[in-house]
Amino acid sequence: MHHVEIDPTAHLLTISWAGHVDSEEARRCCEEVQKHIAGLEPRGRVLTDLSGLESMDHECAVHLDRIMDLFHRRGVDTVTRIIPNPYKDVGFNIMSLFHYHHHHGVHIMTCKSMEEARQILQT
Repeated sequence: MHHVEIDPTAHLLTISWAGHVDSEEARRCCEEVQKHIAGLEPRGRVLTDLSGLESMDHECAVHLDRIMDLFHRRGVDTVTRIIPNPYKDVGFNIMSLFHYHHHHGVHIMTCKSMEEARQILQT
């Protein structure tokens, strides 16, 4: 399951993942991000919440690549991830190296809880 929402006043797009995510679910999430990305100001922020994620199929990678490309093209400034268990990273950190590493100014932070993420996002 996924949920995408945008808070234009906070310049924040949030994606939450929960349960088992297959390729079809990831594809639908990518479509939603495409619909909402125009509402995110350039230099905006992204929050990805993986706290409810149980597992994600490897085939989701192609859709995650597309989502990260959308963020890159939009000029996202900050990517904050909530990953309570580092073993459930599902490759986000590695994929970020290919999408954000060569683009100076993109800040990537990993938190263990929503509370920690909110504190970071408030600064």
